[in-house]
Amino acid sequence: MKAVLFCRVSSREQETGFSLDSQKKLLVAYAEKLEFTTTKIFSISESASGKEQRKIFKTMLTFIEEKNIQVIVCEKVDRLTRNKYDAVEIDKWINKDPERQVHFIKENFILTKESRSHDKFLWSIKVSVAQFYTDNLSEEVRKGQEEKLKQGWYPGQAKIGYKTVEIEGRRIPIPDEPTASLIKKALELFATGNYSVKKLTDTMHEEGLRSRQGKKVVTSRIYDMLIEPYYYGYFVWKGDLYQGKHQPLITKEVYDKNQSLLKRKNAPKYTIHNYLLKSLSFCSECQGAITWELQKSTLYGYCNHFKPCSQVKSVKEPDIEAQLKDYLHFLQVQNRRISGWIRKAVKEGHTDEVDYHEDIIQDLNKKLEHAQKRIDNLVNMRVDEQIDKENYDKKFKEFKKEKADILEAIKKHSDQEVKSAEYSVSFYDLSQRAKDIYSHPRRKDEEKRSLIRQMFASLHIEPNTGKLTYKLTLPFKRLSELAEMTNSSKAIEEVPDIDEKFEFAEKVDNTAQMQAFWHDYPELRRGWDSNPRSLARQRFSRPPH
Repeated sequence: MKAVLFCRVSSREQETGFSLDSQKKLLVAYAEKLEFTTTKIFSISESASGKEQRKIFKTMLTFIEEKNIQVIVCEKVDRLTRNKYDAVEIDKWINKDPERQVHFIKENFILTKESRSHDKFLWSIKVSVAQFYTDNLSEEVRKGQEEKLKQGWYPGQAKIGYKTVEIEGRRIPIPDEPTASLIKKALELFATGNYSVKKLTDTMHEEGLRSRQGKKVVTSRIYDMLIEPYYYGYFVWKGDLYQGKHQPLITKEVYDKNQSLLKRKNAPKYTIHNYLLKSLSFCSECQGAITWELQKSTLYGYCNHFKPCSQVKSVKEPDIEAQLKDYLHFLQVQNRRISGWIRKAVKEGHTDEVDYHEDIIQDLNKKLEHAQKRIDNLVNMRVDEQIDKENYDKKFKEFKKEKADILEAIKKHSDQEVKSAEYSVSFYDLSQRAKDIYSHPRRKDEEKRSLIRQMFASLHIEPNTGKLTYKLTLPFKRLSELAEMTNSSKAIEEVPDIDEKFEFAEKVDNTAQMQAFWHDYPELRRGWDSNPRSLARQRFSRPPH
């Protein structure tokens, strides 16, 4: 008689050395002893999903129907089925033909259409026991997941970039280097606004990012990473957002920036040639984008005439870039004494910014204390059975989210308070070194493009004449005006000696002096917030030699 063998082994049995292979040997030996012809072996590992297990079981039923197989051999009842639905399918199959048999080796039990009522009763009891085992296992898993959620740990498998380790008897996720650093870099690169998801995928592959299987991380997986809150310290479980205890790779600010960029209509398109001034330069007459093409090792730009336009000539990129470098030079305050004073003024001008953040943090701490009291009161009401579980869960979720939002706001203002002075100084230092930074021989085009975006609101080219005109972003425009004023010969002559004026004695009150400066140049106080292109975070440090 022809037979199929059906194997199933649990994860716990695999851990103790009882593998699918050993179970197969047992079934094969039994089939040979009874002189069955083994047609096919079906195997299920319980590490597989329930959907996959069900699929294999259905495949086996279809196979034995099509091939007219008369015998199924398995180790025990709970190896064949662990739910009543599958048991019904087996009953239907058996009752169609009295020659059909199911052999349970270790239980010394054969189920057929003609089996005694006692044997069929045992079959139904063993199926029910197997069903109980499965239900109880699911219940224990859910309890474990709920406990993990309460403790702030993600119940599922660690996300890519993390690995699970055992610390003090608990299995928790920690960053998995170097993958974690590469994912952090990918998420922060996308936040610059210079990358499409496709371009980011290729860039990170070149950087060395690989999946757990050592393969390329595909575009859809990169997209999943960009929208995954796990990387900023939160996670989603069954539709609810939880605050995690795992170490985040990025800030909430970077995550929010990425969500905004993913939803924008004019997202960067993936292109093979990403020239320096592509999508950054426009025709001064018709306002259409300048098209750049490489011809005989020289890059030419011309107007595409999407609108009526008289600009018919082309311009060379080196000629336009030379003009751009000259404009960067105009931002530099040439007199070192004046430059030093402005830098000091910019640095000290953030004091009211700090006071603002401290006031907000003080108010948020009061709200945090109030939110915690509401949670404590809610728990006490539940203990005293003054509120049912449904309303308790609803309110607890609401209050917990309120508390998490307050904590996030406190962290944001604390970080901003620390960084505000640093941002202001970085903003000013960048303006003074812009030409040197841009012209460095090791500066990549992508870095140059970022610098252009930070400083210029628009670049317009007149192809017929090759002239470049520009508009600076507001903070750099104000600095340009300040540089023009201070670089005049009259202004330089009027600057007093630094020992007399600019080396302040201890405890000198220069509040009025600073207030006058900020009244005239308010945009320089907060270079970061005034420039939505995130200037302060783009550090244009000198490349290594």
